[in-house]
Amino acid sequence: MNTFWKNIIKYPRFLISVLIGFFLTTLYPIFKLLARKKNRFFAIIILSLLSTILYYTIRLMLEIN
Repeated sequence: MNTFWKNIIKYPRFLISVLIGFFLTTLYPIFKLLARKKNRFFAIIILSLLSTILYYTIRLMLEIN
């Protein structure tokens, strides 16, 4: 029974490490793109365009005027 509780205690740490790994893996290409000054302009335009599309989509889904 003692090993059971030791394993249960490990799951929150595992969950946190998986989430951190997911975000680092997902955001790494964006940070790599922002490293060059030439690509910063395009990255900012793409991110602002995506956030605008997401904003209007959620606004229309929730019927907010």
